[in-house]
Amino acid sequence: MMALAEQLFRLFIVAIPVACIAWTVTHEEIFREPREFCVEKSKNCSKLYQRKFFYLFTCEYCFSHYVTLFFLWLTGFSMFFEDWRGYLVAFFIIVFIANVYMSLFAYLRQSLKVERIEAKLKDNEWQEVKEESK
Repeated sequence: MMALAEQLFRLFIVAIPVACIAWTVTHEEIFREPREFCVEKSKNCSKLYQRKFFYLFTCEYCFSHYVTLFFLWLTGFSMFFEDWRGYLVAFFIIVFIANVYMSLFAYLRQSLKVERIEAKLKDNEWQEVKEESK
């Protein structure tokens, strides 16, 4: 079993691609059309399991669970225990950390958007003052 410090380091590293993939699929423009299809299907399919299946691709929290399963299989990462309990603990911790990363990223993007809008408003005000002074 690796040392706790190494486990924590690996945890924060493994959560990065989980967050990136979950965010990209559920928010970014590159997947807009498939996501819109999934949103439509998640609202209009007749069967519950079909609606839930398609919803999975529209929610970053939900999707991060499945991405985490893939990365646990890929890396064999576990925490605290060397058996199935270590995988179970790692599963929930990775999902948590990945969602913290996505929340921070969403906050950062929103803050940058507000700053751009404020800068544009100030630029427009400056242009108006400049035109009035002519």
